[in-house]
Amino acid sequence: MAKETGRALLVGASRGLGAGLVSALSARGWDVTATVRDPKRGAPEGAASVERVDIDEPAQIEALHGRLADARFDLIFVVAGVSTADPTTPIHRESLSEALRLYRTNAISPIVFAEAFADRLAPGGMVALMSSTLGSIGRNTDGGYDAYRASKAALNMLARSFAARHKGIGVLIMHPGWVRTDMGGPQAPLDVETSTNAMAEAIAARRGLQGVAFVDWENKEIPW
Repeated sequence: MAKETGRALLVGASRGLGAGLVSALSARGWDVTATVRDPKRGAPEGAASVERVDIDEPAQIEALHGRLADARFDLIFVVAGVSTADPTTPIHRESLSEALRLYRTNAISPIVFAEAFADRLAPGGMVALMSSTLGSIGRNTDGGYDAYRASKAALNMLARSFAARHKGIGVLIMHPGWVRTDMGGPQAPLDVETSTNAMAEAIAARRGLQGVAFVDWENKEIPW
């Protein structure tokens, strides 16, 4: 494993993929600032510092921006995301409030955060956003998971618009694979360590690149 240097801001790092990414990046030499919604629940292993933020709360984003006024990050990775209690529910049977909750947390809030912190990126820095292959329109041949798919497809579109506004910033939209987390379930084939270590390698391979890419945990491009 090659050692790297850089400072990363991991948003949504309390458990699962977020906590795994903190560990994977710190093991490679990154200085990681991790954000969680409730710091009282403990800090993810490997974090140099821990901050509190709920990305659905603009006032908390603004407060964090102020607390990190002197920081410059080489990587800002927004991992936070949600699903519904039953993601297989078709959209015509899903409650409007649930569908909008996913749209807010999975699509709008990550971009709001990225816009707020674009000025905290170091030259050549990268914004990474956790998406899913379920957000690929080109790969949707089977249907299902309507609300979740739509929220991730919206994130991908908004990420492309973000990249168009910020030509000097690399934007990496990542699919972590089907991972054994609270959201992925026990039947998923990948464990957190395998997924997050591979994503850390993909990030290393993409450092310094500009433009936008949609890739999986193994750095393989995914059709939009």
